[in-house]
Amino acid sequence: MAARAALDPRTPVIVGAGQVVQRPGEQETRDPIGLAVEALRRAGADSGAGEKLLLRADSVRHVATTGWLYRDEAALVADAIGASPRETVRTCAYGGDGPQRLLGDSARAIADGEAEVVLLAGAEALATLVEQQRGRRRPDWAEQPSGTPTRVIGEDRAPVNEAETAVGLIPPLYVYALLETALRGQLGLGRQEHLSMIASLWSRFSSVAAGNPFAWLPRAYSPEQIAGAVKGNRLVSEPYTKLLAANIQVDQSAALILCSARAADDAGVPRERWVFPLASAFAQDEWFFSERARLGASPAIRAAGRAVLRHAGVALGEVAHVDLYSCFPSAVQIAASELGLPCEDPDRPLTVTGGLTFAGGPGNNYSMHAIATLVARLREDPDAVGLASALGWYCTKHAYGLYSATPPARAFRDIDANELLVAQRARRSTAGHSGEAALEAYTIPCARDGAPEAVIISALAPDGTRALARDTHPDTIAAILEEDPLGATISLAAGERRIALGGRRSG
Repeated sequence: MAARAALDPRTPVIVGAGQVVQRPGEQETRDPIGLAVEALRRAGADSGAGEKLLLRADSVRHVATTGWLYRDEAALVADAIGASPRETVRTCAYGGDGPQRLLGDSARAIADGEAEVVLLAGAEALATLVEQQRGRRRPDWAEQPSGTPTRVIGEDRAPVNEAETAVGLIPPLYVYALLETALRGQLGLGRQEHLSMIASLWSRFSSVAAGNPFAWLPRAYSPEQIAGAVKGNRLVSEPYTKLLAANIQVDQSAALILCSARAADDAGVPRERWVFPLASAFAQDEWFFSERARLGASPAIRAAGRAVLRHAGVALGEVAHVDLYSCFPSAVQIAASELGLPCEDPDRPLTVTGGLTFAGGPGNNYSMHAIATLVARLREDPDAVGLASALGWYCTKHAYGLYSATPPARAFRDIDANELLVAQRARRSTAGHSGEAALEAYTIPCARDGAPEAVIISALAPDGTRALARDTHPDTIAAILEEDPLGATISLAAGERRIALGGRRSG
């Protein structure tokens, strides 16, 4: 269809996508920059233009690497491929929303005539890094003690407030597990029924990964295998086992070549290789998760999702291919609910890669892999529309993109959907509440042997304050597990035994 369409020469188009997975034991082990360069070269080959567009790039952009310190990855990548861009751009240090934010800004720059050819890449080699550290070795990787990109995209600041820090709600695993039980409480489900539901969701994700040649763990798991807390799949934080959590110890890279329609034609890229970004949008929820009105909701996702669909003139039912950011099941469920997508539609799985557990969670860069996979999917299904979501921190920062191999009806737009958010009053949160409160969520972090270490709860005080508490006493943990008192009134007090059920101290 693209071949018959009259296009504005500034229309942004993805012409090449490349992915690399570096598995343990391979003869050649590349560092993150080497992986990114290889992904870009594959993207060049995928476009049919080879290195022509790589060498012509006027902007080289990179998603911030988390496993190795670089000052300006894009500069190292540009130098390695022989490009001389007028600018280098990177995303802020932390945030899985980075790839979609980077693509949205790149497409906007092309549409505005600020750039003709933009290279996007991201890479991690955490599997190799961890293996080296186990052997007490330091990888012989490129160092970059100085350097500054032309621009940094995105916002970063302290991810947690004092109350969250005080109870140990810093690792994303614990926060998303807490959100999971909040969702369970909202659904009114028992523990086993809910665990079965999320294990079934993740089983379907693993089936997608089994057919993905770039997946880190390309294997289908049954719901029982995912839910079972057994050797090799220990319970990491109630209700999550390892197979319900993102896997960041991977060596993976992905890259995209984005250019104007004019540059694509000049380079001789066949139009059947073109995939169009139709719209992108970004928005941010209340920064500290404990200060949000509802734990299991995301007004920012709703605003960003609606913004891209409205701008492109696409109804949700017309979106055939979907990839929702899938670090943990709660992230997928919240996004699906806000967008109006069913979690159990066999004709429209909510991932095209297999997700961060099975396809792999390479630091900030997972969504670049999702977009690269969508590119191939949409070339095969040119009349279809694809949706990709990206997420940073604790369901905090969001970015959405809509794509199709059919030319857009309207000019591309990168939308700041924060302007569309309906203001919600933030809650006060505290780790020092004493008195009664209604239990809305809990999680139980576990040691490496699966033994419970503590119970962390979130409860709502009578005045609306969100009370966070942590209790390490075995009797408290056992009481929470036995009674599962979601929605019940509990008592909080100072001292070692912080939590009591039924208005009385447990034990």
